[in-house]
Amino acid sequence: MADVEHTWQRSRQDYETYLRLERGMADNSVKAYMQDFDHMQQFMCEQDIEPKSVTKDYLQQLLKQLCDLGIAPASQRRMISGWRMFFHMMVIDDDIKDSPADLLDLPIKPRHLPDVLTDDEVTAIQQTFDRSLPEGERNYVIVEVLYGCGLRVSELTELRLSCIYVEEQYLKVIGKGDKERWVPINEHALKLLLNYIHNVRSHLDVKPGEEKIVFLNRRGHRLTRQMVFIMLRDAVAAAGIRKKVSPHSLRHSFATELVENGADLRAVQEMLGHESISTTEIYTHLTRDTLRNTIAAYHPHYKK
Repeated sequence: MADVEHTWQRSRQDYETYLRLERGMADNSVKAYMQDFDHMQQFMCEQDIEPKSVTKDYLQQLLKQLCDLGIAPASQRRMISGWRMFFHMMVIDDDIKDSPADLLDLPIKPRHLPDVLTDDEVTAIQQTFDRSLPEGERNYVIVEVLYGCGLRVSELTELRLSCIYVEEQYLKVIGKGDKERWVPINEHALKLLLNYIHNVRSHLDVKPGEEKIVFLNRRGHRLTRQMVFIMLRDAVAAAGIRKKVSPHSLRHSFATELVENGADLRAVQEMLGHESISTTEIYTHLTRDTLRNTIAAYHPHYKK
């Protein structure tokens, strides 16, 4: 037992060095992974198993034990990720041939989706803005573009004047990883957007470096994500809506409306800029839930 504990302690030191120097991790990340390592070390020492003798079965036993203790799936995912890095280090060092952690299944990552807003609720939010004021008109248009085009808030705050294609009725959007995509903008939203640019933005004292940015604050600087979040939060409260709403809720509602009304999933994926179709498929689950809820509400046998 003493020899096994000594071997694990030496491996622990090697692993911490590996995380810091070869993986270049920050202190907080290293600390979290080392705590996860300690769970494995303690379990394996109790079983009298040294690092090179760990198998997938032993790791699964440990994972079951952690599940029974109520460890959240997100924490389990991080633990497995850390174990994989440890055994990968051992493979590199020729201590073992194959990593036993590579065969572990990651717990399904739960998707925490924002509340869906109805079309009437979006209208109610917009009606809280005083459109006689520059900021009110700007905010009205922001909600229209987020909801009508399904943009991420970062894509909205970085939207440039040169990316508005009026004749084609498209926006060129710079998404995650600086990837460009083309998003249709409906005639109503486009008209509002152009009105804001010509009659509100044109009267601002635009600061150097912000000349190309569409949405600006009263001082001529681009809006931040936080500004948009606070603006929307206050408008939702003023509209008397009790849902938990963020700018992403408008993007989420945009996609939900499309899928529930029969839009092609690949087209929705393209408009949202999702890397994988599996990300977009979450909206098909929402559609099924809507169908189930409709049946539950109106079919007599569901009320028995």
